[in-house]
This record gives sequence, structure tokens and C-alpha cells, in this order.
Amino acid sequence: MRGISRNVLILSFVSLCNDISSEIIYPLLPIFITSVLGASTITLGLIEGIAESTSSLLKLISGYFSDRIHKRKPIVFVGYLVSNLTRPIIGLSGFAYQVGIFRFLDRFGKGVRTAPRDALLSASTDKAHFGQAFGLQRALDHLGAVIGPLIAISLLSAGFSLRRVFLFAAIPGGLVIILFFFVEERFAPVAKRFQVGRINSNFLRFLIVIFIFTLGNSSDAFLILRATTVGIPVGMIPVLWVLLHIVKGISSAPAGALSDRIDRRYVMVMGWLIYASVYWGLAVVRTQFQVLILFLIYGLYFGMTEGVERAFVADLIPEKKRATGYGLYHLAVGISALPASIIFGIFWRFYSPGLAFRFGAGLAFLASLLLLFLVKTKAE
Repeated sequence: MRGISRNVLILSFVSLCNDISSEIIYPLLPIFITSVLGASTITLGLIEGIAESTSSLLKLISGYFSDRIHKRKPIVFVGYLVSNLTRPIIGLSGFAYQVGIFRFLDRFGKGVRTAPRDALLSASTDKAHFGQAFGLQRALDHLGAVIGPLIAISLLSAGFSLRRVFLFAAIPGGLVIILFFFVEERFAPVAKRFQVGRINSNFLRFLIVIFIFTLGNSSDAFLILRATTVGIPVGMIPVLWVLLHIVKGISSAPAGALSDRIDRRYVMVMGWLIYASVYWGLAVVRTQFQVLILFLIYGLYFGMTEGVERAFVADLIPEKKRATGYGLYHLAVGISALPASIIFGIFWRFYSPGLAFRFGAGLAFLASLLLLFLVKTKAE
């Protein structure tokens, strides 16, 4: 594949196996927390918000540490190891706080590995193919999110309980560790001591815009709950999740390649406007068919933003500071993830699901305008 190195391929297949493990569990986790354990939507929002915010803070720390010690691979390995050791035992939980602990450890591992992994991936790629490389990685990640729920569906159909289904996540998790040994280290120039003031102002404006968008981007667990409120049965949730990730996977690589040819901001804005439209639709949705259509369209948002945003960070930050740059990017996402999920849960519980989704749609539209008018490409 033109422009794609061996390292990028291996890292992409590592993401594939890791997401199979994760997505055996994640689509069913809101049901497990609220129905099996009897916790509220506020508790669900708190668990997800704390987990994701902690993960994003660790991305900055691990990214900075990776730049300082001139190493990527060992840090990424530790992150994958922690997640894949703790994730399968979520099913052993008897109380919501125990799920919170295991979910925290899972996201701890993600926080440790993500920024150095993104820096390793960009260091393994020619600059002209950043979008294509990140698009491939996201595409295989989403393929894993298709396979994982299919495994969950098969196990549930065979009569396995949710708790026993979760244990099966250990199998693809083991493949992650095996595959990762074949990844080669890629070195960048040793960075000087990091200072925020040395990060260009354009990148900082981009982080502010990302923060605003993410403040309206609550956990996808709430989309799953919304689907159940219009009558979609629990057994069909993994199917819905599979369809969502099929669209994510199909759209990620083409969107990444497109962003290599045109202004990446335009691709991101298209994705964010799709997000706003879907959230507004979920505020008024009434039928199962409408939910299905909105979930499919929602997949386009991910395909057009996840890899493209990471490629845009690589455009704006020099290689010697790139892991720190990715850490800052994920921190901006994370520090707004906690209030985003909590605010959404409060709106849902004390007002209405419609108000919660409209709030997210409004912030997505605002962020789209700010990205176009406040953030420039590196060439400008």
C-alpha cells in the first residue's frame, strides 16, 4: 500500500485486536451498569467522565515523558498491557464503583499509550501521507469495533450472561501483546525542556476549539440509552454498534486521504456539522428506524474527524515535540469530557434527553465556525 510503512500496518492491526477486546464489552456496559447493577444515568456519566478525563490527562504526561526520554515503544507497550489485563474482569463487578475502578484502569492504559503511539505512527510515515496513515489506523480500529460486538452477539445468543461475555475480551487482548512485539521503535530528535509558550499560538487556538466541541460531546453510552428509550431491545444494541462502526471504518481511510489533498479543516468541519445534525435528530427521534439512520450517519462524523484531527496535529507540531502535542490535544478533549458527560446526564435526568442532545448540537455548530475563522493551516 503506497505511503503505508510496515510499522503503520502493525500498529493498525494492534488497534484492530485491541478494539475487538474493548468493543466486546463497551456497547453492553451502559446496560450492565444501569440494569444489572441498578445505577443511575448520573453514575454512568460520572464513571465515563472520570475515566475519560483521567485518560486524557495521562496522555499529556506520557507524551511529555516520551519526548523527554526519547522513547515511544516501551511506554505504548505498558499502556496496552494495563488495559488488556484489567478490561476482561469488569464482569466480576458487583457494584457500580467496582466498574468505575476497572474502567479507570482500562482508560489509564489508554492514557499512557495514546500520545506516544500517535507520535510513533507519525514518525513511521512520510508527511505527505499523514492523513492516509491515521485513516488506516482508525479504519482497522473501527473494524475491530465491528468484530467485537459480533462476538458479543454470538455469545449472548448462545446463552452466555453479560458477565461471562466480558471475560472473552481476554483473547483478543492477548493478541495485542503478541503483535506489539513486532513494532519497531522510531526515534525523533531529542526535545528541549517543554514550555507551553513554545507551542505556537495557532495550535493553542485549535485546542480551545477542540475543548468547546468536546464539551458538547458526551459519552456514546448515552446514545445507546437513547436507542433503548425508543424501543430497541438490548439484544439488538450490539447490532446497532456494529453498523455504526462499519460506517466509521469505511469512511475513515477515504476521509484521511481526502485531507491529504485539501484543507484538513474543511473535512473536520463537515464531520462536526454531521455530528450537530445527528444530535439534533436524536433530540426529536421517535422510531427505531430513525435511530438506525441516525446511528449510520453518526459513523460518518467519526470517519471524517478522528484520523484527520490527529493528522492536523502532526501538521502543526514539529516532530521533536509531537508526543507532547498529542498529549495536549488529548488533554483538551479529556478535561471537557468529564463535565460533558456529567452535564449531559443532569440534563437527561432533570430536564429531558432532547435538551441534552440539543446542547451538544449547538456547541458542535459553534466549534465549526471557530475552527474556520480562528485556526489556520500550517501553510498560512
